[in-house]
Amino acid sequence: MNFEEPISALVNRIASALERMAPHAAPRIDFEASSAFVWQADPEAFLPVEHINRIPLSLLKGIDRMTDVLLDNTERFARGLPANNALLWGARGMGKSSLVKAAHAEIEQRLSKSKKSKENDTALKLVEIHREDISSLPQCLHHIRGSGHYFIVFCDDLSFDADDTTYKSLKAVLEGGIEGRPKNVIFYATSNRRHLMPRDMMENERSTAINPSEAVEEKVSLSDRFGLWIGFHKCSQSEYLEMVQAYADHFKLKVARKELERDALEWASTRGSRSGRVAWQFIQDVAGRLGKHLDQ
Repeated sequence: MNFEEPISALVNRIASALERMAPHAAPRIDFEASSAFVWQADPEAFLPVEHINRIPLSLLKGIDRMTDVLLDNTERFARGLPANNALLWGARGMGKSSLVKAAHAEIEQRLSKSKKSKENDTALKLVEIHREDISSLPQCLHHIRGSGHYFIVFCDDLSFDADDTTYKSLKAVLEGGIEGRPKNVIFYATSNRRHLMPRDMMENERSTAINPSEAVEEKVSLSDRFGLWIGFHKCSQSEYLEMVQAYADHFKLKVARKELERDALEWASTRGSRSGRVAWQFIQDVAGRLGKHLDQ
């Protein structure tokens, strides 16, 4: 009997199994490739962003107080001073994620102009982690920890549902755990929910638990890990029109003010809301009708 081929096939199968069991090679990381990255969980990688989708800080109207608070926190962090993780929560379309990206650009520019930043290679980087990859946050921070740069790790539209337990790993990373949060990392998140989970879910916990206060406390304590809460509320009509006019001026759209305001209010009424997002969508429509590109 010829055993040569069966043994060869067995060896190949063992080799393949060992290869699958072997740990993945560490990702090759070049944080000099960009000022912003998207974290990819599988396979682990930091994907550089060539063009960051953001608008100038000067165009964010109606959120002056929120802007000042986040800028101050971000600049202190980027200069190596104590700063807090931040949760930007509240009304939809009011510029929460836009503010995070604009604040990164603003502080990055301030650092580049300061003498201190010219004397060393420290830079402020922005890393976006998707909601579905939150469970891989510890691995992401592991790669960042040894870098000489500062990082804003940013998760947009963060929230958790009833059967989702990944919030526990996020709690440990933010303040708990044996290692704690790396000194060169700060975590910013946006959410429409103040406590990152729907109110009916919290009420259900209260009504069915033996100890209602303890059942809710575990979930609410996640938002407590954010030392800075920045609330966003629906804008007034005057603030909405101010946003529209600011966009029109910035992009040099030649439309009479009264006509612009009338059309902007009609646009908002058809959508049943006023917000920065609605203002931006209206301006895109106006620019399209005028045949003008919106180059940011």
